[in-house]
Amino acid sequence: MIEAQNLTKRYGDKTAVDGISFTIPPGTVTGFLGPNGAGKSTTMRMIVGLDRPTSGTVTVNGRAYAQHRSPLREVGALLDAKAVHTGRSARSHLRTMAATHGLPARRVDEVIEMTGLGAVAKKRVGGFSLGMGQRLGIASALLGDPRTLILDEPVNGLDPEGVKWVRTLVRHLAAEGRTVFLSSHLMSEMAQTADQLLVIGRGKIIAAGPVQDVIDGVQDASVHVRSPRAAELADLARSAGASVTTTEPGTFDARGVTAETIGNAAARRGIAVHELTIRRASLEEAYMNLTQDAVEYRSETTHEAMEAVR
Repeated sequence: MIEAQNLTKRYGDKTAVDGISFTIPPGTVTGFLGPNGAGKSTTMRMIVGLDRPTSGTVTVNGRAYAQHRSPLREVGALLDAKAVHTGRSARSHLRTMAATHGLPARRVDEVIEMTGLGAVAKKRVGGFSLGMGQRLGIASALLGDPRTLILDEPVNGLDPEGVKWVRTLVRHLAAEGRTVFLSSHLMSEMAQTADQLLVIGRGKIIAAGPVQDVIDGVQDASVHVRSPRAAELADLARSAGASVTTTEPGTFDARGVTAETIGNAAARRGIAVHELTIRRASLEEAYMNLTQDAVEYRSETTHEAMEAVR
């Protein structure tokens, strides 16, 4: 479990993390989302003791990271996959970590096998692809068989097979009762992987909870209706309190009303319904809506960028 209370980090006049409190429970995968510069990396670094909070506290499994006698057995972290001596082999890197933390040598072989590094274990890390570097970083995080995993962009550089592997791995670890806290900018992957979300913007928590609750809290599901008497059925939906949008003849979208209500109204009037579909917002749509006022580094639109170079 990870628990933060009024966690704050300032760098001079800049507040990177602003009094946030949260709990990451065991047995779940919690996704950590936010724009670049929102405070995600700073928060993760404070959890593992790389940055000291200006104020507030953060504990892992009941203690501050530095208070654990064998931190690697409690917390495994992937924060920077490139933070490896490039002249060493993958096996040498892992053996050094194991020896430093009093871990058995057989554990090195186990994580090499687990992460698919067997074919490159004796090769120098400096020649690794980005994806192989990520696998080595995950192997390092798993080395102590920790109760808590903190993974920053673990699928960065991985091919589709590798992305699926990470998804399966973290789901398996959570099912074992471990705490898994991970960040990613791949919204479609986060929607498939995470149970809970923590969304941060400009150093503050702007949303938290189960994935679907976060999405529904931003934008209600709509009901898409197609009928030869769509206009009449739309009026019935409005009378039931729905907000109706017509996109093309014979169809409409309704918010604030259930599909059952529309279907029952159609049945009472003898109106044929050719389609009645519940449409939920995607995580990406909800995320963009949540963070639209929290983006620190905003790109120009394509049109503006093209005009600027003419």
